[in-house]
Amino acid sequence: MIQILQAAKDTTNVTKEVVSAIASGHTDLIIEKLIDMCISAGKNILIAIIVYIVGRFLISLIQRVMGNMLSRRKVEISIQTFLKSLVSILLNVLLIVSVVGALGINTTSFAALLASAGVAIGMALSGNLQNFAGGLIILFFKPYKVGDWIEAQNVSGSVTAIQIMHTLVTTADNKVVYIPNGAMSSGVITNYSRLDTRRVEWIVGVDYGEDIDKVKSVVNELIQKDNRILKEPAPVIALHALDSSSVNVTIRAWVANGDYWNVYFEMNKNIYDEFNRQGIDFPFPQMTIHQA
Repeated sequence: MIQILQAAKDTTNVTKEVVSAIASGHTDLIIEKLIDMCISAGKNILIAIIVYIVGRFLISLIQRVMGNMLSRRKVEISIQTFLKSLVSILLNVLLIVSVVGALGINTTSFAALLASAGVAIGMALSGNLQNFAGGLIILFFKPYKVGDWIEAQNVSGSVTAIQIMHTLVTTADNKVVYIPNGAMSSGVITNYSRLDTRRVEWIVGVDYGEDIDKVKSVVNELIQKDNRILKEPAPVIALHALDSSSVNVTIRAWVANGDYWNVYFEMNKNIYDEFNRQGIDFPFPQMTIHQA
């Protein structure tokens, strides 16, 4: 603060000298003072521009070197994105301080002012600090990583990045959703990619009066023909419920995680086609009315 007041005082003194020279009619003195002011200010501005250009080059170089180093060490993508985001913010803050110093402002006073402002901003942005802490918790406990398919905060999609404040999730219809890390670290997360296998389940309804043993036999043949369905754990075909208009059969089978949706959709089609060929009828909603 003292440095700023001193700079203001010096500027005021120079201005007074220029005004005095104008009043006395000394044109040469006026031009000399103006030239001195331009040279002094221009020198500081030129140095500040050079510092900014060199600083941006060094920041890009450091980020590139750090990215290559993390890749060579095979650090997880989630940790890489978090560290890159953190280092980028720190380096840019350091560049701002350097540019301010090159302009002739005392960086000690500026740093103290920045620290005071940081405290006030930190209190105002307590939610963001929670998100930052949440990001550290996610990286430490690893409930998910980049590339996992998760469901959290009413959003389902693939994790594309874990940043300082947010986790980026790309949905199935290619929308990018930014979810605060604070909510992710304290909320319920379903990770569909953590384990290698996953159970697929179908519930198929047939007409009352159909031969359930025949239904089970047809479904079992379809399962045996699909090499993507695992033999262990063994598939399960069982009578699920006697519903109001249908007899429901449950089919459960295990597949590799990556085959889940392909097997699910293709088996639906195969069951429909095969039941039609075998004469197994699918039910329609029915209501029985008794006339008095």
